[in-house]
Amino acid sequence: MGRVRHINIPVFIPHMGCPHACIFCNQKRISGSFSTQTPENVRRLLEESFSTVNDEDHVEIAFFGGSFTGIPEVEMISYLEEARPYIGNGRAKGIRLSTRPDAIDRHILSILKDYGVTVIELGVQSLDPDVLSMSQRGHSTEDVVTACALIKEYGISLGIQTMLGLPGDSLEKSIETAREVIELRPDMVRIYPALVLKGTQMEDYYRNGSYKPLELEEAVEWCARILPLYREAGITVLRIGLQGSESLEDSIVAGPYHPAFGELAESRILLKKMTDKLDRMEADGKHGLIIRTLPELVSKIVGQNRSNIRKLKEKYGFKKIDVLTGPDYGEFSFEIINE
Repeated sequence: MGRVRHINIPVFIPHMGCPHACIFCNQKRISGSFSTQTPENVRRLLEESFSTVNDEDHVEIAFFGGSFTGIPEVEMISYLEEARPYIGNGRAKGIRLSTRPDAIDRHILSILKDYGVTVIELGVQSLDPDVLSMSQRGHSTEDVVTACALIKEYGISLGIQTMLGLPGDSLEKSIETAREVIELRPDMVRIYPALVLKGTQMEDYYRNGSYKPLELEEAVEWCARILPLYREAGITVLRIGLQGSESLEDSIVAGPYHPAFGELAESRILLKKMTDKLDRMEADGKHGLIIRTLPELVSKIVGQNRSNIRKLKEKYGFKKIDVLTGPDYGEFSFEIINE
């Protein structure tokens, strides 16, 4: 038997069901889908996708890109009906979807539960009232709290999506949002630095000078501060930064986009850990440094374009830093040597 693959079959429904045009949003460009979705298209997509997976694969059907539960009920059910056969025969283990906090109630959750929905991700973005208002989200922090409690009550896994660097945001507000998200006890989170996309109101704000997005360095630093909070709370971080695509990259006007943004944030976290330990060791530039780490962590330890190695040399004066790997080395350990 081959290795079990975990596969999401994404079904994008851009802007469907969403009653608001948030200033940062152009879901058609993010998803790369510009046509209106139909049940017939979904049926074809699922047939094609399931023809490429094995029976032992762990497959989920994912309705993303819009506010799925904001669709008129009959229409929403028509999409769920296309997924039902795959849930019924066990080829799909569940359905996951994204929606707005104010598009969740008991009636909707009863329908979703009946159709085999196992994960609901809420687009929360921020829990700061001013940031929500300036982003024209159209919902309150109370809506978020209520929706999260209901989803958990119905035994559906809860995901929360947050966005850093929206108008009115600050590092302190984003950290506070993360702390409040942790109190809501989601199973998983996604963290997205805000990008300025073509065709959005935020593009207008950026061009008239009333909004300045985070620089890449700022966004990496913010994520390096926030990510450990979720991990210490035992919450799975599904993604840091938007998934790269040609459509997305063509539509970015400004903002902290990097195709390997998550790697940059992970690397920064490791740099902070290493400098904390070296500070405690009172390291100085009279010596060389050997770093031992796991093979899978080498790129994060070294940093993109060897940025972490360069920063360690600059801060402590090391003339030489070697990175050694081994299966039993752990995250990292240091040996200071005479040079």
